[in-house]
Amino acid sequence: MRILIFHGYLLGGTGSNVYNARLAAALVELGHEVHLLCQDRQPEQQAFVDATGDWEGGTLCVRALREPVRCTAYRPDIGGLLPVYVMDRYEGIQARPFAECSEEEVDRYLAANVAAVREVTELVKPDMALANHLVMGPVILARALAGEVPYAVKVHGSALEYTVKPNRERFLGLAREGLDGANAVLVGSHHTAASLWEALGDPVLVERTRLGPPGVDIARFAPRAQAEAAEAVRGLGTRLRVDASGSSVAVDLTAAEMSHGGTEANAFARDDLAAATALERLNPGQDRLVAFVGKLIVNKGVDLLIAAWPLVLRQVPEAKLVVVGFGADREQLERLLGALAANDLEGATEGARRHLRAFLGALRGIERERYLSDAQALSERVVFTGRLDHEELIELLPACEALVVPSTFPEAFGMVAAEGAACGAFPVSAAHSGLAEVSSVLARYIPAEVAQWLSFAVDDGAVSALGACLTDWLGADPELRARTREGLVEAVCEHWSWERVARGVIAAASGELDDLAVP
Repeated sequence: MRILIFHGYLLGGTGSNVYNARLAAALVELGHEVHLLCQDRQPEQQAFVDATGDWEGGTLCVRALREPVRCTAYRPDIGGLLPVYVMDRYEGIQARPFAECSEEEVDRYLAANVAAVREVTELVKPDMALANHLVMGPVILARALAGEVPYAVKVHGSALEYTVKPNRERFLGLAREGLDGANAVLVGSHHTAASLWEALGDPVLVERTRLGPPGVDIARFAPRAQAEAAEAVRGLGTRLRVDASGSSVAVDLTAAEMSHGGTEANAFARDDLAAATALERLNPGQDRLVAFVGKLIVNKGVDLLIAAWPLVLRQVPEAKLVVVGFGADREQLERLLGALAANDLEGATEGARRHLRAFLGALRGIERERYLSDAQALSERVVFTGRLDHEELIELLPACEALVVPSTFPEAFGMVAAEGAACGAFPVSAAHSGLAEVSSVLARYIPAEVAQWLSFAVDDGAVSALGACLTDWLGADPELRARTREGLVEAVCEHWSWERVARGVIAAASGELDDLAVP
């Protein structure tokens, strides 16, 4: 079967990028022929990509990398501007949030992609298609396919929450146009479905919405013996240092990023040397590692996790927090870390959000003294690695005893939590949106006394609750922890393998919805 996928972004890094790369790989493994439209600058580095297509001087040129060609990655010529949902960095191209793009810029982006999809469709005659993101993938397929090829839509949370809902007058019509022709709309959770239905206001859409969460590469995201996991972390650090030695700069920055200043630009950069140095600060044989993986933006709740770390250190002094990610708020988070380590609560409170202010403001007496004493170790016990590739998490997560997803903003699905669970790392997530639904599934596979530590409420008690979840898990009986890890792995294998995800996409695009779960 020939399947066309429109993604429009990279094939690594953030959630939807990983989703499309792994989905394409799973479809290839199932024997299908995949035609993937994206903006990745080096798609040939993906093992599942057998050919690449670029428009050179306006003419499509396809180059085979190997035979047989099972997946071709095309890069439409969209000019120098890539509209995005959340500010990000893209090598060799300027990224700008949709809301900050002019009508003419959005129209040019749409027209270029519609033309590219039409040309690929005429060339390969796909049997079905998948559009990603509420905008602009669905409307691109609706216009390009003109009803001749059945398609489904996969809604990722960012386009819905960051672009369409805050700018309904501008983007809602485009979203509706794209969804109207789809056989099905896939969402990662009931929360995303409810948000989508409210935003679109279309009762018919409810009947076509089905659960379609991301998947986990269960063959690679898997538990490891302690010694093997420790060696993998050391090996990753060594490889990154070798990679860094081959270049005098970590990565080129776009002019737009440089205009924001070097520090902010560096928040988006890939820096192999800095990552290697950070990983070399980890000692999995002695440190009890807990990870955060995600964008370093305020909505991801990293501030709450940093503030909770002295509480963890009070009970587990050998605990070490590994913060993996990039984003515009890294400097702000590092200032918070520095202020807490210096016992400068006034500095830590400056610019803080409500839940963090509530926690810091409530510290009194002996509790305050203990917190300040424990906070002095933060500079040593919290490590920022910067950007790591998704593949590199396979080397890090099995060495971690827990993983935290403290996002304060609705999430379509807790993909990182599922990947951590697959590695045996206990996932502690905020108790809302798609994160809560992942925790609910995992809870059915682990002992009841442990399940209560899977999530915490995002309110004025969030910092204390998060700290308690982590200290309770790290202090639990070893036998209970072992049974819990076995249950976590079993849950992921049964619910979120990529083969299962791929078969669901095919069913959705075909309009065969009876066997797909209703959110």
